[in-house]
Amino acid sequence: MTEPATAAAPAPAADTGARAIFEADGIVKRFGGIQAVDGATMSVGEASITALIGPNGAGKTTFFNLITGFYRPDGGRAVFAGREVQGRPPYMIARLGMVRTFQITKALSAMPVIDNMMLAAPNQPGERLRNVIFRPAASIRREREVREQALELLEVFNLAKLADQYAGTLSGGQRKLLELARALMTRPRFLLLDEPMAGINPTLGRRLLDHMQRLRAEDGVTFLFIEHDMEVVMNHADRVIVMAEGKVIADGEPHEVRADERVIDAYLGGAKVTPPGADGEGASE
Repeated sequence: MTEPATAAAPAPAADTGARAIFEADGIVKRFGGIQAVDGATMSVGEASITALIGPNGAGKTTFFNLITGFYRPDGGRAVFAGREVQGRPPYMIARLGMVRTFQITKALSAMPVIDNMMLAAPNQPGERLRNVIFRPAASIRREREVREQALELLEVFNLAKLADQYAGTLSGGQRKLLELARALMTRPRFLLLDEPMAGINPTLGRRLLDHMQRLRAEDGVTFLFIEHDMEVVMNHADRVIVMAEGKVIADGEPHEVRADERVIDAYLGGAKVTPPGADGEGASE
């Protein structure tokens, strides 16, 4: 694939004072007569934790799918770290450092948990036959490093004791934690999480949130997460972006968004609201 021209440097993200690591401008997606995403425009500040909220059917997951290469947008542009990413395949976007998890977890069920983790690590010389033959010591050394890194992350999410079990035997909450830990194995710069707290017990949820804060502070990792739990959003996000009917209707600090009449109307009035957790990954979301 020909490398697209480098986009102009992104402008500073609103409200945070931080330079924007990601910007979306006028993203559009139609499914037949349904306008699932309708000109969505937003920016995410580098090393920030930003929440993306809205009623079910607002277009949040579809937006994630568009900017990470799983859907092709019908219009608009998305820029990550100065490069346009709309229309690129997911693996190329992930290699740039923009990685996402899914609302419905996608584990390799017939493989052990530890192998699920190790497969995600980049720069493994043992993946090439010539390195195994001519550089066996380097391949073995890197594999040992990857295994140690995987076990450390599994320990963070209380999964280390399950390292040798098949991923398919894990509970729904454990699979969600595994997916997050696997995403972190790629050493992302920008991590998009689709309802990370769904199905996770409160203790592990707090551990997850603490780890997000630590990665942001120590490694400069940027987070954009979709969440229905307003306590999590209001207490842990630097900024909140609100979508309704495919559009961004509000963007600001949590206390500003909570008092915004457009947000109150979207949740309680003009937009159709279904119970939290009823979202699917289909076109309407």
